This record gives sequence, structure tokens and C-alpha cells, in this order.
Amino acid sequence: MNGKGAVSPVIADIRSRMKRGKIVSIDEAMRVIRDGDTVSIDGFIGGLAPEELLIGLERRFLETGEPKNLTLIFAAGIGDSKDKGINHLAHEGLLQRVIAGHWGLVPKLQRLALDGKIEAYNFPQGVITHLYRDIAGHAPRTITHVGLGTFVDPRGQGGKVNSITKEDLVELITFDGTEYLAYKTLPIHVALLRGTTADMDGNITMEKEAFTLEVLQLAMAAKNSGGFVIVQVERIAERGALNARHVKIPGMLVDCVVVAKPENHWQTYGSYYNPAYSCEFKVPTATIESLPMDERKIIARRVAFELQPNMVVNLGIGMPEGVANVANEEGIFDYLTLTAEAGSIGGIPSGGLDFGTATNMDCLIDMHAQFDFYDGGGLDLACLGLAQMDSHGNVNVSRFGPKLAGCGGFIDITQNAKKIIFAGTFTAGGSRFVVEDARLKIVKEGSVKKIVRDVEQITFSGKTAQKGSQQVFYITERCVFTLSSEGVELIEIAPGVDLEKDILAQMEFQPIIKNLRLMDERIFKPVPMGLKDDLLSIPINQRLTYDPSTNIFYVNFEGLNVRTHEDIDAIRLRVTEICRPLGKRVKTIVNYDNFSIVPELEDDYINMVKYVVSEFYSDVTRYTTSAFLRMKLGDELKSRQMAPHIFQTREEARMALEKQ
Repeated sequence: MNGKGAVSPVIADIRSRMKRGKIVSIDEAMRVIRDGDTVSIDGFIGGLAPEELLIGLERRFLETGEPKNLTLIFAAGIGDSKDKGINHLAHEGLLQRVIAGHWGLVPKLQRLALDGKIEAYNFPQGVITHLYRDIAGHAPRTITHVGLGTFVDPRGQGGKVNSITKEDLVELITFDGTEYLAYKTLPIHVALLRGTTADMDGNITMEKEAFTLEVLQLAMAAKNSGGFVIVQVERIAERGALNARHVKIPGMLVDCVVVAKPENHWQTYGSYYNPAYSCEFKVPTATIESLPMDERKIIARRVAFELQPNMVVNLGIGMPEGVANVANEEGIFDYLTLTAEAGSIGGIPSGGLDFGTATNMDCLIDMHAQFDFYDGGGLDLACLGLAQMDSHGNVNVSRFGPKLAGCGGFIDITQNAKKIIFAGTFTAGGSRFVVEDARLKIVKEGSVKKIVRDVEQITFSGKTAQKGSQQVFYITERCVFTLSSEGVELIEIAPGVDLEKDILAQMEFQPIIKNLRLMDERIFKPVPMGLKDDLLSIPINQRLTYDPSTNIFYVNFEGLNVRTHEDIDAIRLRVTEICRPLGKRVKTIVNYDNFSIVPELEDDYINMVKYVVSEFYSDVTRYTTSAFLRMKLGDELKSRQMAPHIFQTREEARMALEKQ
């Protein structure tokens, strides 16, 4: 107050805002943004995308020419490949620089970058989420191994998209003799975020959102940079009405709240609202559709052979999405934990414009926390797309001539999963296939070769992978490659495919070929493959044990399904590995309960048995509760002059062994 009792304009403004809290109009909120500001936006495709705020910022620029020369940062792609999301901001003059994790969904922004109208960088998605955390903590750099050997490495392009982008934002450093990349942090002046409900003090909950992403870290980064936090919401609650445990962004971090129009607050760009995405209830898994018998299903089926019980798995967008369908069809879905980089753990991943969401989740965590888990090697297996592969084992999914897709989370995921599978068709551009009598027939070859001598851009570095213990496979509809210490090796070919005409002539380099075998014929048959039996079977190395105190070798073949020559070879190899170093013969008990073998392999199997018996066993007894199997195995053994008796129980077999 002044001496005459009048209220100053400043105090009047404060009292006015106390009555209405932090709720403002979209035009008021956009006036916060100034020329040259660094603006960061959170969202994943359309999930958590602040569409109302983006429309408002675009409108202000088109009407007033302000703000100008913004720096824009976003981690995941925010767009629908047409007009929504960050496509609203693709105007010359509005943007000066863009640092993005994924460019594929923002074609209008791509055009500005490729035409040299803006400075542009492409960094790994997970790195950017961690960058926010480091900005909030005023750390000078985000230090990580993610990006080494790829186009992000400063020894390559340093993540720069075009020739006008000059400043180095990533550098190579070394700790204890190990190389890392250091990504430069920078202040964030404005954060554009989204939630479901805000109270008058700006506390934000997210009960109807499909993600939580990194809204809290980004709000902290902006606030600790001296910047502003603007949040779009669906509805307003009274002060004190929100459960404190549900608040994801505390009001102390929020400057402005804008209530969105319903059409600008869809849960994702593909779904207006699906309560299963926000964990409000679970849906029957029977709703997952089976795939038609085409190249996508063939590839997904072959990938599924790499699954093991209790694996933690990440499936990329596109071709890898089919693996979830196959897992459900084979009845093995419940034995896996599927995750998505946006934060879902467990459940059924979604596709299309709903990608990143999931139904029936066990847990939903922040995206930066999911990448913490990924970076530390938490993924047992990741299956991502195969757009282009070369003679060094490199993979490119980020840049193809005039198309800038960006790396997204591809680099973070593929550099850190224990086993990585790249899945895609062998060629592109109009290829057609048919499957007849469990054989693949290539009706029309694709016009574009995807297996090339050198990729256009290195999104996955084969050389970097060879330095570690990571297993790497490249799976197509007609063949399978692996990355060995010697290079790219062709290990499997589809039945019906001609090696010279359909594979070697359609690629630009000669792969290593040592022990080429046929892909499992079950992949090319319309009926379920029986993967559940395979998945739940005990590995060979866990079925064979030696007891030195009794000199008894226990062979547990209970539930074993011998389906391929490789299964037989694996048994022979493991028996040899255990018994040969002993330097003496062993007494052996074999459990054949629920054992099965395809008829065409019976002769090879018995020959293998005859070999290990003659080489390593002094005495052997066998048992099974199946009368049919006792008779069948007994007849086969007798025909080869081997001890034919098969006992009914383990105790009978052991007693017989002791008498020998």
C-alpha cells in the first residue's frame, strides 16, 4: 500500500492470480516464450503430446511473427507423420536449431533440416531423457557409452544432420582406459508439458494419460534453468482436492496451466481414450489377432525361436511388433516380460499411432528410468527393424537419402541388450512371396537391395558390438545371418530358397558360410509351431550331470522333444564335453519320461546313442513310465545290438545299474 491506502498494480496482479491460481488462456501462456528461447517438449508420438500448446505457439508466430529463432529439444517423435505434434512448429523463422531423438513422424520439420533451413541434431532418445535430468542438476555433460561407433560419435558426424550445423555438442572422453561420449547440457527456458488434472496451485496429476515419460525431470530442468513450465490439462480441481501421491508435477514447478479443448487432448493420436492404456483395467488377451501367413509372420516366427522363459524383451515398431502376435498364438506370451522404452513393463504392446502404449501392464515407469534399466544391460533380448545392413554388420534405420527418420531409442536399446535381433525383409520395393508345402517361393524380387556393402549411416555399429559379448542376429524371411568375431555369417536358409539366385545375387557382399542349415520347417507351416513345448524344455547343458562320488552320469531327457539334427548334435557334444575329460568310463542312467522324437530322426538319434555308449559308458540303464516308449526304444536298441531293456522307474534303473 502507498501512504493514501491505494493498492499498487503489482499487488493487485498478485491478488488477482491468487483467486484464479495459475490457470491462464493459451494466448497468455504463449506470450511467456521469447525470441531465442530454448523450448523443450515432452510426448511420445501422440501420447502426452501437448497439442493445444503447440497449436497456440504456431498461431502466435503466424499472427505476430514472434517468437523467432527458437531452439527446440524433444526426445521421442511427437507427430502423426502429417500435421499434428511438432509439425505445427515447422516454419522458417520460428526455429533456429532442433535437437531431436526421432524425426520420422515430423516430415515438415524434416524438410527444414534437410533443406538447410535450420541447424539440426539427432541424438539417441534415451540420452536426451538423461540430458534433462543432468540439466536439472546443473551437470556440465551427460556421460554415457551410448552412441559410440555410430553416426553420433564425434569421430563420425557427431549427430549433425546437415552442413550448416557447426557446433559440436558431443565429445569423446576416456575414463580408466574406457571410451565414453559426453553430451553438452544447455539451459531450458520453457517446458511444454501435459497432464490430466491441475488444481488451482498448479499441481498436476496424470491419471488418464498413457505415459508419464520425463515430465518431472523436464519441469525441474526448466525451473532450475530459471525458465517457465507450461502444462496443458483436461480439467481443473479445487485447491487441496488432489491426492498428493497422484501428483506427478508439483505446483512449485508449474508457472502456467492451460485447459485444452477436447479435440486437442486425445490420449494418443490413434485413440481418443482407452482406459486400458492408463492402467484402469485389463482386457482379455484373446483379442490379439493372429497374423496372416506372409513374410511378416515368417520373420516373427523365426524371431520367436530365440525367446526363452523369463526373458525381458523390447520389441520395436513395425516388423518386430508381429513377435507379440506369434508369442500369443503359441501360448508363450505369459512366460515373457515385454517392455517399451516409453515406460511400460509387462502387458501387450500396441502398434501404429498407439505405439509405446500397452494394455495389461504390470508397471508403468518414467521413460528416463526405463532407459537407465536398458543402458545397464537389463534387456535379455531386443528385436528391432532391419532397414539396411552391410558387410561389417552395421545397421542403418536413421537416414536414407532425402529421408531423415532419426534413431529414436534404437541406439540406446541395440547397444545394451544381451541379444539383439534385427528383423526385416531381405529386399524392399515390391517383393512378393508365397508359402507352399512348407517351402518359401519368391514370386517377385524387390527392386531395392537392403543387404549392402556399406550402409548410408551407422545406427548400429557392428565393430562396437564385436568388442563385447552381445549376440547379434539378422533375420529375414529367406535367411538368417549372425555377427561373429570374423564378420557377417550366413547360418540359415529357408526351405525352397536358392542360395545363389535368391540370396547371394541379391546382396552386395559375400558373407561367411561355414555350417549353413535349413530354417525350421515349422515356420512355414500354417499350424502352430509348438513353441511352448520348446520354451519350457530344459536346456541340454542342464539335463546332463555327473556325480563323482558314485561315478554315475545322470541323463534327464524328461519332456525333451528332438526335432532337428542340431538337437542330436547338441546332445553328443555335451556328453563328450562332460565325459571325455574324466579319463574313465561312467555308469549312466537315462530318464526317457515324456521323451519324443520326429520319426525321420530316429536312426540318427540311435546312432548317436551307440556312439556315446561305446565311447564313454561302462554300463547304462534307461527308464520311462510310457509303456509305448519302452517298447519302441527297446526294439530300436535291440536292432542295433544294444541292451534293449527299458525300466519303468528311476529306482528300478538304479538297482539294475548297481547289479551290473
